[in-house]
Parts: sequence; structure tokens; C-alpha cells
Amino acid sequence: MRWLAECHNAIQWGNNLRIDLFKVKNLKHLVLLATMATLVVGLILFLIDPNIKSPLDGIWSAWVTMTHVGFGDVVPVSFFGRLLAAGLILFGLVFFSLFTALISVALIGRNMHVLGMDVQQIEQETGRIQTGESRILEELARLHERMAALEKQLSSNTDQDRSVN
Repeated sequence: MRWLAECHNAIQWGNNLRIDLFKVKNLKHLVLLATMATLVVGLILFLIDPNIKSPLDGIWSAWVTMTHVGFGDVVPVSFFGRLLAAGLILFGLVFFSLFTALISVALIGRNMHVLGMDVQQIEQETGRIQTGESRILEELARLHERMAALEKQLSSNTDQDRSVN
């Protein structure tokens, strides 16, 4: 039964992650941009490259090129087709870097309120420590004054004893 509870927790975590990711507007824009690039470049590949026989083959080739999977089943053979595919490879690098960064931001942002509470607790503890430190320093100053007064009194008593002898 424990594994069932763990599965339930994993499903809840995944659902919460999905909700958090859909809140990130930039992620939606990035996925939309990648989808449009795949469709447009795929259709252009179909139009300019003789090895790509259908629009779906062009879209498939663009997708596998952009994701760096590179199955090799549909590849451009013309100069301009390869040039376009090279540009798509660079776009894919940028796309997946940004995609990873946005997901990281969403995951880190989920726990920022916990971090804020931790910082607040640390600040409160620091205040208590500083208050205690101030009390200790004040007590040390009083002890220093008493010690100086005792040394002065001892010194004057010693001087009186010498003058009596």
C-alpha cells in the first residue's frame, strides 16, 4: 500500500508541476514559436528540396532536425535545404536552452515562498543573537569598570600600606 501512496504523491507532484508550467507565459510563447518554426521550415523544405516528397515529410524533417534527433529517414539534399536545416539546428539549440531555463525558473519559483520564510526566520534569529550580544557587551563593560575601580582601590590601598610602613 505504501507504493500506492507514493504513486499518488508522484501524480500530484506532476499535476502541480503542469499547473505551474502553464502559468509561465514565456514558455507558452516559446513552444508556439517552435511549433510555428517547425511548420514553416517544414513546408519550405517541401517546396525547395527534391528529396522531401510531402509537406508532412518536411514537417517531420524539420522537427527531427530541430530536436537534434536526426533519424535520417527524411533529409534535405539540396544546398538551400541543407542551409535551412543548419539554421534550424541553431534555432533548436537556442530553443531547448531557453526551454530548459524556463522550466528551471518554474521549478525554482515554486519554492520561493519557503525560501522567503527561511530568510525571515534567519533575520529574526540574527536579531535575537544581536540583542544577546549587546547584553553581553554591556555586562563586559560594567565588569571592566568594576575591575578598573577595584584596581584603583587596590592600588590606593597598596600605596597607603607603603606610606604607613
